[in-house]
Amino acid sequence: MAETPATRVGVDVGGTFTDVVLHTADGDLVTAKVPSTADQSVGVVRGIEEVCERAGVDPADVEAFAHAMTVSTNALLEGDGARSALVTTAGFRDVLELRRQDRPSLYDLDASKPDPLVPRRRRFEVDERVTVDGIETPVDESEVRALADGIRDCDAESVAVSLLHAYRHPENERTVASILREELDVPVSASHEVLAEFREYERTSTTAVDAYVTPAIDAYLGRLEDEVAERGVPTPRVMQSNGGIAAAETVREHAVTTALSGPAAGVVGAIDTATDVTENAGLVTFDMGGTSSDVSLVRDGEAERTTDAAIAGHPIGVPMVDVTTVGAGGGSVAWVDEGGALRVGPRSAGAEPGPACYGKGGTEPTVTDVNVVLGYIGPDASLGGDLELDVEAAHDALARLADDADLDGPRAAARGVYRVANANMTRAIRRVTVERGHDPRNFALVAFGGAGPMHAGALAADLDVDTVVVPRACGVLSAYGLLAADEKHDAARTHQVALDDADPATIEAAYDDLIEEVLSDVADPEVATVTRAVDCRYAGQSFEQTVSVPEFDPAAVAERFHAAHEDAHGYRLDDPVEVVTLRASATVERDPLDVAYAGAGDPVTGTREAFFDGDYRETTVYDRAALTPAAEFGGPAVLDGRESTVVVPPGWTGRVTSDGTVVLERGERE
Repeated sequence: MAETPATRVGVDVGGTFTDVVLHTADGDLVTAKVPSTADQSVGVVRGIEEVCERAGVDPADVEAFAHAMTVSTNALLEGDGARSALVTTAGFRDVLELRRQDRPSLYDLDASKPDPLVPRRRRFEVDERVTVDGIETPVDESEVRALADGIRDCDAESVAVSLLHAYRHPENERTVASILREELDVPVSASHEVLAEFREYERTSTTAVDAYVTPAIDAYLGRLEDEVAERGVPTPRVMQSNGGIAAAETVREHAVTTALSGPAAGVVGAIDTATDVTENAGLVTFDMGGTSSDVSLVRDGEAERTTDAAIAGHPIGVPMVDVTTVGAGGGSVAWVDEGGALRVGPRSAGAEPGPACYGKGGTEPTVTDVNVVLGYIGPDASLGGDLELDVEAAHDALARLADDADLDGPRAAARGVYRVANANMTRAIRRVTVERGHDPRNFALVAFGGAGPMHAGALAADLDVDTVVVPRACGVLSAYGLLAADEKHDAARTHQVALDDADPATIEAAYDDLIEEVLSDVADPEVATVTRAVDCRYAGQSFEQTVSVPEFDPAAVAERFHAAHEDAHGYRLDDPVEVVTLRASATVERDPLDVAYAGAGDPVTGTREAFFDGDYRETTVYDRAALTPAAEFGGPAVLDGRESTVVVPPGWTGRVTSDGTVVLERGERE
């Protein structure tokens, strides 16, 4: 287990706000929330300065800095990544164009796929040939040097190299990448270093994404390192999509690993705060921020992970926390479609000008405005720390929406938008539970994000979930998760063979190489824990199941695979089993966060009208920060906090744990 710094800060950049959490040597947890900025480093530095001032800590006294950002995601979503080139095997120039032959919307004749990240004019071919058995045609180095001239002439800012079967025999690709790095002054991403796995399209796409986002990540982290160094703050360690942190220099070499940096941090924070209070039950994590809502599943204390993800339509095959996202956040704009129906999102009002109630010039109705009109957010709330609410502006925005939708005033419009937004989020939760064979009633719902705790009770009731957990730092839980995250590195290599024919010695040698690779990235290999896994499938299947492999015993691997397949798909077969991909992970665990919490003052601040069960009811309002450990309360109630508000519906009871986490439990079902 790694030595844990006494004073550490975590900063997560979201679409609307940048969240900051500072953990002091005394166990105090201090939070801040500042608007996100176009250059994310500006908001990050501003947030660190604010939280340090609030805690009475000099930034130079911060001993560790962990960071999650949206630089990679934004580059993909907005299409403003690097001007990249692609080098591939002769005859395979159009792999990115051909993709897979599935359709994004089966019955939509106008459905389109995103343009490739590398247009055809910047895709270059090299005469080489590799089969799964070895090198047939070696690379001609003079051809590669000539090809470098063509890449230079097209003003490429980065290069992706993805040669046929380089996952199995990377010698040719290694030669090409080495020459290009020598000849060109731009980053070069090689597929055998990024994703040493089969499936040509996914491997090439992942490598192209890495090349596309690397210059942006490199430039951003360079700026940030300089900015924080001026204030005496250490170089940041960065959250990866796999739920583990890594050194900045490692991430700058493998930028694709940051594609889901922020959402992964939120899941880590949920696991850290909710696992004990739910007695290790399964968790559904629900992160509702300003722009979108992210949902993930946790079983046996581990987040579900995937290697089959896509952002903006571009497949990314590196390990990621499995997150389902819907465009319903606090800033999501409500509107009326051509058929007269209410819709919510995916467009967001963002931080500037933001929801109408922010009083910063926004006029469109958003989910945050809805929560103001429904009484969940009080008129004295200060969203994001320093924003004062304009309640009248929220009513005016929803009055205009009511006119468009032919509804009876702003309250009716607010009720409609609230139901639509909740329906969108309920569907996302069903996708990670019911559609994957899991009963949501067997899970607790962990609600966080600025808006999540306001909607969690209603969602839980719709799903028949009896327990909702709201962490103390729920409004900034992704930033909190950065402080709790372990260091983690992954490596994989495709090694296809029938399980009955697999040679244990060959497999163990391949694992040794993978273990050496992951340990080379770890800050302190002496304290790292290494785990091994293998992707298997029945002969003829086109998808795999991952199972653990403490040691490679074919009979034990087969039994684990049969059991995992039955658990995931409801059946097992007598068909032969194939080994497909070997995996290794190195983890350096951190000590658990020791968080001090006492609560002080009179928790009841008054009452206000809030909407429940079809009508507005007088509702008790609590100051959440004043609730002491072991305090209990019943709904309807609203718990006001600095970064978020907790809504407790009628029929629910709540209690406060020793670290300030709120646990809501539903009473008898009707």
